[in-house]
Amino acid sequence: MSGTSMDGVDGVAVRFEADKPPVVLAEAFVGFAEGLREALFALQQPGENEIEREALAASALAARYAVCCHELLRTARLSPQQVRAIGAHGQTIRHRPEKGYTRQINNPALLAEMTHIDVVADFRSRDVAAGGQGAPLVPAFHATIFGAADETRVVCNLGGISNITILPAGSGQGGAVNVRGFDCGPANVLLDEWAHRHLGTPFDEGGRLAASGNVNQPLLNALLDEPFFEAAPPKSTGRDLFNAQWLDAKLSSFESVSPADVQATLAALTATTVAREIERHASDCRAVYVCGGGARNPELMKALETALTQSGVCGVPVKTTDALGVPPHHVEALAFAWLAMRCVDRAPGNLPTVTGASGDRVLGAIYPR
Repeated sequence: MSGTSMDGVDGVAVRFEADKPPVVLAEAFVGFAEGLREALFALQQPGENEIEREALAASALAARYAVCCHELLRTARLSPQQVRAIGAHGQTIRHRPEKGYTRQINNPALLAEMTHIDVVADFRSRDVAAGGQGAPLVPAFHATIFGAADETRVVCNLGGISNITILPAGSGQGGAVNVRGFDCGPANVLLDEWAHRHLGTPFDEGGRLAASGNVNQPLLNALLDEPFFEAAPPKSTGRDLFNAQWLDAKLSSFESVSPADVQATLAALTATTVAREIERHASDCRAVYVCGGGARNPELMKALETALTQSGVCGVPVKTTDALGVPPHHVEALAFAWLAMRCVDRAPGNLPTVTGASGDRVLGAIYPR
């Protein structure tokens, strides 16, 4: 899985067996070279010679996926013949479900050629074709491993974009009835952008820049003045909306705010938008479990606890998915391995209650080895 933060690819080798928790056999992370990151960032916006630039970036991306897969095979001591399939999400460069498309660049044919393993890719298009948002796709997987018989839980992914999955009591007992989920707004996508500008680093290590600043309430109010935050689900978003240009437009009237205060306010923006959605749609939840890169940011976790208390969802503990036995950085890659497994079995992978699709659909396209 390579997400909105575009720092690299997280991979897991996982064994699925019926009626048993998934078993992670190996994990790997392969970073992106600066040239690939720049190419992927550039493709977020219209530009010249896009078709060739996209094709070249897709092949370079597939090569990084192949490195990750070979590392997983080596670590898990597996041969390609022992692996049923690779689930390769690709890199989202445009997400416009309201126009009937979503675009994840990838070269799954090249990946199959380089690994000699079947590749499952293009998970989102079928849901969009059925009238859905194509995102988020992970709630069905969350329900299988994180649901509880006796309480409502919220799983919050703090990746580039924040999203939540609402798991009502009983949702983990062999089904995903009444499970809901949707994107809430920006998370690391803006925090990382600001850290890169002012620290020269890919992200704000340990949330230190945010911790050195204070939330600027007028700026926070301006950031919250965005129609997406008030839209009813199903809804999804990405860099098409929340990008450097959006941030700069919001900051144009706040030039005197220090970089540290901006970072603290961006953390508060993520926390506030998540907390508001939990209050609106899951006020009966008994715990919030965080995954994604934001789970490693103590300031962001603290901001989420504060925002939940201020929103009226008091006394709800905020933990990482480690508390449920799954490391936060495994969850997204695990989810797309699960979706690949569902595709191979010709089983649906979407939840219409989440995406708004007209029905259950098998997600993904298979590229044979």
